[in-house]
This record gives sequence, structure tokens and C-alpha cells, in this order.
Amino acid sequence: MSPLRRTLTALTMFALVAAACGGNAAPTTTTTAAPTTTTAVTTTTAPATTTTSTTIPDPNTVTTFPAGFASPFNGLAAEDDILLDRRAIAVKIDNHPQARPQSGLQEADAIIELLVEGGFTRFMAIFHDNDTDYLGPVRSVRPTDSTLVAAMGATLVISGGQPWIQNLTAGRGVNLIGENTTALFRIPGRAAPHNLYGDTTDLRTVADQRAYNNDPPGPLYRVDTWRIPDTPAVKISLDWSDGNVVTWLYDPDSQTYLRETNDRTSNTVDRQGNLTQINADVLMILTGEETVAFPPAGVAGSGVPEADTVGTGDAYVFARGAMWQGTWTRDAITDPFTLLNADGTEAVVPAGFPWISIFPQERSISIS
Repeated sequence: MSPLRRTLTALTMFALVAAACGGNAAPTTTTTAAPTTTTAVTTTTAPATTTTSTTIPDPNTVTTFPAGFASPFNGLAAEDDILLDRRAIAVKIDNHPQARPQSGLQEADAIIELLVEGGFTRFMAIFHDNDTDYLGPVRSVRPTDSTLVAAMGATLVISGGQPWIQNLTAGRGVNLIGENTTALFRIPGRAAPHNLYGDTTDLRTVADQRAYNNDPPGPLYRVDTWRIPDTPAVKISLDWSDGNVVTWLYDPDSQTYLRETNDRTSNTVDRQGNLTQINADVLMILTGEETVAFPPAGVAGSGVPEADTVGTGDAYVFARGAMWQGTWTRDAITDPFTLLNADGTEAVVPAGFPWISIFPQERSISIS
């Protein structure tokens, strides 16, 4: 776990009962959908001679939600409660091979990963009570971004984007900060467009100067006490596209999932050049239909990938080496995601730094 991350304040205790397994109107675009399919999920059961690396906590264990105020994104206590009484800043981050390693991701309150052109993904780093002075590379907006940011009431920071997508985003009530600000800067040693970085404290100042909404964000999902399921999950591979496979490996020592891309360690780098493997306490995968969004008729621009984040789809939550599986539902882009158990009751997400994948239902997931 990164030393820069806040200490996980959720306590662990034994339960006394048996464990249970667990859009608002917007400018019109033209969307072309891929053939409807279901995510192919391969689950491999560990052999009886399971080693320490595949051991999960006793299924009679729960992770408890800390008392008092906590982040709506991860359930962790802030260094100062006053930091929770302000806007969230969402920053689009490059994930092209030439943009790696990125900086500032581990200081975020949450990360969302989404598919873009060419089979690559990009990240959305969410900062609420946390900040960083070295974050990047910052990249451009896509249509799906505003369907997530609208629910948070966050300010979205981008390098730019096609005008029709920026207009779509603004039409959904999302405040934007683009490249034309001193809060974003180019770093030496990398070629554009993979060299735009930012300071989230300075970005908050820009948002203040523009009188953007400064209300605390609403939750994207419910974080609460989580009973650890009895289904182990120590290796999760997401086949985002041909040639782009992301794998998360559970590390029992840190109780985090460590990220690899195409079997190579995925790192972040600080100003001094120190590398840290990307890791997360909690993984969420929300599957949905992947389509191509086009500009309205008569408007210049090209089509880009778009994920369906309203409706319903499969949902997975991984933490402490265990897996919960169910469905998500959402009525509008201003609503949070509701997770549902197989019996229709509401499920929750445990406290901890989350990495959320908005994953195409047309692609495959392997879990073991």
C-alpha cells in the first residue's frame, strides 16, 4: 500500500452470525450499439492445497464502517472533517503506453477506468478530501465521463476534447476546467500530449474563481459494513481489448490488489522518480453495453466509445481476497449506482481505496 495513502480506518471484527455470500435530459447524440451480448466470466476454483497467497479471511468476518464522518467514495476518515465539506474534483488521466507511469493516482479518493479509442483505457481520478500537487498526464473528455460526474456534482478537469463532447458535458450540468489555466502545466521529458500535469489545490482555486458548485459530492454507491463473502478471488483479469489485458493480483500482506498490464507491473511515479505499483483495497467492476456515440446531425466531429451507465448490468466487488457478485441498477445519470444481491436486497461496498472499472459487457473477465 502506498505510504501516501490514508490509513484504512475500517476495523475488522468477528460476526456472531453465519456469513452471507455475499438520465437526465441532455443534448442529443447518435449512438450505434454493438450486438447485445453478456460478459463472459471464467471462474477457476483453487485446488484443495491452497497456499497462503490464496487464503482469505474467515467468512464470519465483517469490515466495519468507521464512526463519524467519512468519504462517500471510500468510507475512509479524512485528516480533517472540514475537507469533506467541499466539492469533488474529477481529473481525466491518460493511460496510453507512452503516458505510463502516471503520477498522483494513489493520492486520489477513488479511480474510475473507462474504455476509449484504440482499445486503450483512461482513468478518472476523484479527489474530495485528498489533494496532490503532481497529477497526470491529463487528457480529454469523452461522453461517458459526464454520466458519472453528474451524480457527484464534481468539477471535471480535462485537457480538451471535441467541441460536441464538451457541449454535451456542459449540457448535463458538469462544470469544466480545460488546459487554459495555470493549474495545469507541461513537464519536460515527455512529448505532448502525454505531458500535461496538474495540482488539485490550484484546480480548486480555479473552480472557486469561476464560482463553480462547491457542495460536497453525493455518493456513487453505498459504502458500509461488508461481510466478507466465502468466494475467494485472488486474480482478476479484464480483457479490455485485444492486446490490453489488466490483471489484479491479491497481496495478503498488504490486503490490496496489485495491478499488472499485459503481464507487466503497472506503476505510478512521483516527482523524484520513485516508482510504486498501482494498488487498490477494493475493486469494483460494473458491466454495461459499449456503444459508439456520434455528434448530433449537422455537427462536426467523430464517433467515440461510450459506455451505458444507466439501466442495469452485472456487478462485482473484490476485497480482502474475496468476491461478491450481483447486479447494479441506476435510473438516471444524477443517481448513484445501487448494487443488488441475487435476492433483490441492497448490497454495499466495503471501506477502502476503490478502483472502479466500467467494463464492456462484450468483453471477458477471468476470476480465480
